[in-house]
Amino acid sequence: MNKVELQAKVDSLTDEINFLRELSQMQTHISDTSVVLSMDNNRNLDLDSIIAEVKAQYEEIAQRSRAEAESWYQSKYEELQVTAGRHGDDLRNTKQEIAEINRMIQRLRSEIDHVKNTQNKLEASLPFITQSYLINHSRKNLYSSLKLPSREYIPVWH
Repeated sequence: MNKVELQAKVDSLTDEINFLRELSQMQTHISDTSVVLSMDNNRNLDLDSIIAEVKAQYEEIAQRSRAEAESWYQSKYEELQVTAGRHGDDLRNTKQEIAEINRMIQRLRSEIDHVKNTQNKLEASLPFITQSYLINHSRKNLYSSLKLPSREYIPVWH
């Protein structure tokens, strides 16, 4: 895995840990909730209905907490999906940039090879050019010393 994938995984796991902590805190809060019952000293108390009412209230609180936790989890999941998509786009763009840079490197290497070949050819022809120059220079000096007209001068280059 590359760094981007590992970072996304770390972020996802961190969010999940935070979610589980918050869920645990909610459950602790729910279990710590005390219910105050007003006592009627009437001897005809209907304990079954009181227990059923308390149980219904507890189940309602638990259901609300579950719904809130599920809603929070769903929103975090959707947020992570969006983030993962964005990171995927960034990764594709980075790969394209790398491919373009590699093509540029290859093109520059070809240009460098071409310039080196040209340099080698020029260096190889340098002795011949130097020799031709010396011959022409000597011939010019010879013609000058003989005082020949310059139009009769014929260069060796042809």
